[in-house]
Amino acid sequence: MISENMEKALNHQIALEGYASQYYLAMASWCDREGMEGAAAFLHNQSEEEREHMLKIFHYLSEVDGFPITPGLEQPPIEFESVQEVFRLVYEHEKKVTASINKLLGICYAENDYTTLQFLQWYVEEQREEENQARTILDKIKLIGEGGQSLYYIDKELKKILAAAMAAEADAGAEEA
Repeated sequence: MISENMEKALNHQIALEGYASQYYLAMASWCDREGMEGAAAFLHNQSEEEREHMLKIFHYLSEVDGFPITPGLEQPPIEFESVQEVFRLVYEHEKKVTASINKLLGICYAENDYTTLQFLQWYVEEQREEENQARTILDKIKLIGEGGQSLYYIDKELKKILAAAMAAEADAGAEEA
């Protein structure tokens, strides 16, 4: 059985992951409108991943006799200044999610909740990967620069990053089977 405090904290994380899914979906829509189909596809994929993260916690809470709450999601921004701003915001949001996961770990230790601690270990690794990926994309955007031709190369690079991520997921899935 899970503590009331941990249940509340995990429901907060459900809402944060759900918001991330909506946020990245709004960013994908903006990129699509701006003609950046590689960036849009990348962000659509990120949105779906965040939804999966939310559902994973949702199901976990049910398994441990908690009560997961479907979050009411606030409207994310729909306008952005540039693709650089979009990925700066992605990086900032991923750091916020990491901080929230770390708070959950602190609650686990304080309450000797080793079951939830074990469950959250996947999120620790996932967040390290998510932050690294966002930072890498920002670094590439800085290297490529700004302007019309630069946007084309940024978009192409994001297509490559998405393809590599999907291939890695497929390989991981094949290893698990």
